[in-house]
Amino acid sequence: MLIVPRFHIGALADLTRKDEGMIGRLILAAKAVAEKEGLSQKGYRLCINCGPEGGQLVPHLHLHLLGGRKLDDQLG
Repeated sequence: MLIVPRFHIGALADLTRKDEGMIGRLILAAKAVAEKEGLSQKGYRLCINCGPEGGQLVPHLHLHLLGGRKLDDQLG
C-alpha cells in the first residue's frame, strides 16, 4: 500500500524542518493502516525511495507499506 501526503513534496531529499510534523503524521498514518489491515502482530516494513537510483519512480514523496507475508531479510 502507499501512504501519500496531501501536499506535494518531490522526494525525501526535499524535506525541511517545517515538514517534521507532516513526516511524523505520515508514519503514524502507516501504523494505523497496518493495524487496520492486521499487520501489526506479525510485522511489516515501511520504505521510502529517494531519487532515480534509489528506486523512486513517482516524483511525489510517498511511503510504501509492505506486509502480509514473510519479507526477505535482505533489503537490496
